Amino acid sequence: MRKWIFILTVSVIITSPFACQTRHAVEIAPVEVKPIHITIDVNVRIDRALDDFFGDIDKAEENIQQGQ
Repeated sequence: MRKWIFILTVSVIITSPFACQTRHAVEIAPVEVKPIHITIDVNVRIDRALDDFFGDIDKAEENIQQGQ
């Protein structure tokens, strides 16, 4: 009887590391990078309006600098 208990114990000890083994597989998929299209609308009207508004000041400044 002791012989069977010893054999059983040894077999459990030998096979237990294989029973608790785990494996992990991680797949890395290739990353696809697509181009990004950006549309920027610039309001040119405001720039022209500011040029007209400050235009007389710029002309007066030029006249002052030329006079000196």
